[in-house]
Amino acid sequence: MATIQKTQQLIRQRIRDAYPEPEAGAVAQLVLEHVLQKSRVQLSLQQQEELTEAQEAQIHQAISRLQKQEPVQYVLGVAHFYGLELEVDERVLIPRPETEELVDLVLKEHQGQKVLQVLDICTGSGCIPLALAASLSTAKVYGLEVSGGALEVAKANSQKHNLSVTWLQQDIFDPVHGIPADSLDIITSNPPYVLEEEKQQMRQNVLQFEPHLALFVPDTDALKYYRRVAAVAWELLKDGGKLYFEINERYGKQVQELLLQTGFLEATVVQDLFGKDRIVRALK
Repeated sequence: MATIQKTQQLIRQRIRDAYPEPEAGAVAQLVLEHVLQKSRVQLSLQQQEELTEAQEAQIHQAISRLQKQEPVQYVLGVAHFYGLELEVDERVLIPRPETEELVDLVLKEHQGQKVLQVLDICTGSGCIPLALAASLSTAKVYGLEVSGGALEVAKANSQKHNLSVTWLQQDIFDPVHGIPADSLDIITSNPPYVLEEEKQQMRQNVLQFEPHLALFVPDTDALKYYRRVAAVAWELLKDGGKLYFEINERYGKQVQELLLQTGFLEATVVQDLFGKDRIVRALK
């Protein structure tokens, strides 16, 4: 039987072509934590513990998928987002750290407020509305998504964490049903915003495995989702309600200007931890 130490070395060696160091080490750590159900500290203290046959088989299956550049989150079936372990597969985008920054901003600006009405548009795995529902316990939260497959994942995640979110399968370019006008306090949206021309700069594990419907917008109409969501937000938000967008860093000023032209009182571009324009927040 292989030890934890030898297995960690094996994973790193086998996946190095797809995941160069130091990423290979980080991926190996995630795989072992998940398969062995041990923390980072436990793994470091139990280096000579042997794996069972079943665990070894799981590890070899994971290595085979990782060698094809499949994202580790899909291989393990989970991603971590704002303290929640969420189920993910190829039907949904893998939640990103910059989206956690959007959630964090919303929570900071609505701390202590009661009975908020919240809608997330283009909800995917449900990461944003679920994180908000977990932290804003008295809120009524909606998640809107066009993809039936993505909504199945979102619903599974809400059941897993026993969080109440009302899921709406709708195309945002159609009229929104089920939410009264002027009723919402918060709208969030992380819509598709990667330009088709940016494909050549993207890693293969994103291009091959993550859903293009949730990633890309036409080069000729980069703001199509922002324009439509802004119009919907103008209709559904109360006076004093706020809209929060995650954006392509290239379009902070354009999204800000679009929101002001829509009629919002103010629109602010917020930078992420790396100093890139990443969020635009607007007040109705």
